Amino acid sequence: MSSISALPGDIVRWLSAQQDLSDITFLTEFPAIKKAVPLRKVIVAVGLHDVTLTDQFRDDGNGVLVRQEYCRSAAMLIHLAIHVPFSRGGHTCHEVFSDVIDALNFASDLHIEESGCENIVEDRDTDALVLKGYIRITADFCPAASSNMNFQSFFDKTLLCGSHIRDMSIHASADEKHLWEHPLFVTRYMGTGEGSRLITLDFAPSYAAVFAVQYPPMLYNPTQQRTELYSGSASKFGSTEGITVSGRDVRVYSDQGTFPGVMPYLNKAGFTYCLVAAR
Repeated sequence: MSSISALPGDIVRWLSAQQDLSDITFLTEFPAIKKAVPLRKVIVAVGLHDVTLTDQFRDDGNGVLVRQEYCRSAAMLIHLAIHVPFSRGGHTCHEVFSDVIDALNFASDLHIEESGCENIVEDRDTDALVLKGYIRITADFCPAASSNMNFQSFFDKTLLCGSHIRDMSIHASADEKHLWEHPLFVTRYMGTGEGSRLITLDFAPSYAAVFAVQYPPMLYNPTQQRTELYSGSASKFGSTEGITVSGRDVRVYSDQGTFPGVMPYLNKAGFTYCLVAAR
């Protein structure tokens, strides 16, 4: 059962616990509960009539409105059917309505925007006078919340958001979402022929790889009797010859080798290179 559909039952349980309303029987309107015939005691039936959910927006601090993902504004119309024995008279209907509304307004956590009632009618089936009233509640609604909570803490003016509002650590940050959607950064650069070249990224990569476009990873040069590297990869734990990663910096080398018989060419003049970096 959702928290919204459970609301009438929560209201009934809370009203039934109020000492000032102990002479009234509260029950839910749906499913209907049979009433005594003729009616001998005041009964108030509570039912959920209508719910409207709308998107919520907040200022991101730069004057831009951003839609909230986890909460919506909820407008709920709660119906009250007040049944009073004929002998108590029509004025009792209005007294009971006022007592119930006062209790909900001033003693509960519900945010009531509006309340009202219709004309009193006769119900010959139960020998009762019936006054139909309503309360309109507005609050914030979080669909993921459960309905297993006591009424007094049911709404703290932020309907059902509970831990989602108080503990932001359970939410993914904008940076985390960007990482999920764009785990790899890919770009290219033209070799300049310099022995060392620094490429600074907007983030600190956990891994980076460079390769010369349309060239094999390595070639053997029989004239120089050495292997020429046209690709390389690096991480914070180590790297191949010709490339290093430090913070946001990726450094590539050409004509500068540390391993005998091997020469990296990751910045050779006129060559096009592709750089792939993992966030």
